[in-house]
Amino acid sequence: MPLSLLPAQIFGFFLVFSRLAALFMLAPAFGESQIPQRVRLALALTTSFLVYLAVSNELPAMPEQPWLLAVRVAHEILIGLMIAAAARLIMSALHVAGTVIAFQTSLAFSQQFDPTQGSQSAVTASFMALTGVVLIFASDLHLMVLRALLDSYALFPAQGGLPIGDFAKLVTDLVASSFTLGIKMSAPFLVFGLVFNIGLGLIARLMPQLPIFFVALPLNIATGFVLLLLVLPAVMMLFMGEFEASLAPFLGS
Repeated sequence: MPLSLLPAQIFGFFLVFSRLAALFMLAPAFGESQIPQRVRLALALTTSFLVYLAVSNELPAMPEQPWLLAVRVAHEILIGLMIAAAARLIMSALHVAGTVIAFQTSLAFSQQFDPTQGSQSAVTASFMALTGVVLIFASDLHLMVLRALLDSYALFPAQGGLPIGDFAKLVTDLVASSFTLGIKMSAPFLVFGLVFNIGLGLIARLMPQLPIFFVALPLNIATGFVLLLLVLPAVMMLFMGEFEASLAPFLGS
């Protein structure tokens, strides 16, 4: 290999690494805080080498001006962040569903650190978020994220412009879809909470001397856990289908 070609190949590899590093930093499953930074860096470097071999002919030539080099790198980072953010937004549906479930089952005060959100969340929200990450790996949907990144070179060429308008519309649609999905996933608990609280109100009117709070709270929590056990498989299947559909716009034909 002529030494004169080496800087151009290093530049091309660095462009690919910029896009993948942004994805591995933010994307669900890959960008979780439980995964050590060195592991994510090693995955990004290894995957960048493989992707570079596949898309080397589609990369632009190395610019002569340093400021153009910075523009190219920033362009690639933004593309990676766009794809990762689209996948990350749909993960917020699990947080919405878990929070609604916690309110309906009297578990809202039980807080736990949610690594997918980076903050304290209801214990059911943290449980559903971690379950979603495990299922993404178990069902090989993390490979779909990598495929979306590879196909992104056909949708968003390295020397093309940024589709800011289209991406803004996609983000708006994903935020609305993730909130709607979270409500759909927690719908059985909304019905349960409505029926349970109406029943408590009737009992309280019929038996005012009964300490309804001390009787109802353990029953509410126990019934909520049983209902979660029954509906969790169907709820997570619904989430997996929506997660796959959210990545469809980034996949080539």
